[in-house]
Amino acid sequence: MEYEAIELEIEDRVALVTLNRPDRLNAWTQRMGVDLARAMRRCDADDTVRAVVLTGKGRAFCAGADMSAGGDTFGGSGSREREPDEQREARKETGYAGPFPWQIRKPVFAAINGHAIGVGITYPMTCDVRLVDEDAKVQFAFTRRGVLPELWSHAIVPRVAGLSNAADVLLTGRMLRGRELAELGLASAALPAADVLPATLERAREAAQAAPASVALSKRLLWESLLPTLPELGRREARLFTWISQQPDAREGVMAFLEKREPDWKLSASEDLPD
Repeated sequence: MEYEAIELEIEDRVALVTLNRPDRLNAWTQRMGVDLARAMRRCDADDTVRAVVLTGKGRAFCAGADMSAGGDTFGGSGSREREPDEQREARKETGYAGPFPWQIRKPVFAAINGHAIGVGITYPMTCDVRLVDEDAKVQFAFTRRGVLPELWSHAIVPRVAGLSNAADVLLTGRMLRGRELAELGLASAALPAADVLPATLERAREAAQAAPASVALSKRLLWESLLPTLPELGRREARLFTWISQQPDAREGVMAFLEKREPDWKLSASEDLPD
């Protein structure tokens, strides 16, 4: 299978999935999302794959959404290639093509080898384990762009880090470093950049030695501990993300960032929110 925005290699029962837009700091595109969904589906179906590692090529993991569309980054309709039924169903729930790392039967490890902004951190939060470059810039930047965190962030982040820590990172959208991500429990370890991928691969190889059916069942139980929150929350997040992405603040947040100025927010929390 050919991929445009990622690479997939399988060796010694471990699949290595690499975001492959290093010239754009692996900024997220629809194509990348579709490629990742296809890779996850392939790894799930391949019994020779016992574990999956996700990383980024170059000096960043993922710099967030590709903002080449400017103010239409979040609100633009865009064109979509024909997708399998499963991907269309996933989009109804989250706005993204699926399946996602938490939904496949293999353990998925994120080697966050550099900066991880926006979807660059919410997507690896759907992985089972994360290791991070201690100096990486990490930011749940959504509220700073006039939108809101997605991909089940409002369930996963507080469950992993606690409500107060989740409120701190999700509501402020402040910049973290990788070492703080680990201190909050959102990553298992913070390491020098050069050590992140080798250490993550080593953990994946450990998982590859375990009984695959036992791992699959244990993973299912771990993630089902978040249910029934996840499916309904995903649908609500997607509906609200779609709504807010079409509001003036979504355009203003991106343009203020690109123009390096303070944003002039338009929406009122007391008057403009949907029912």
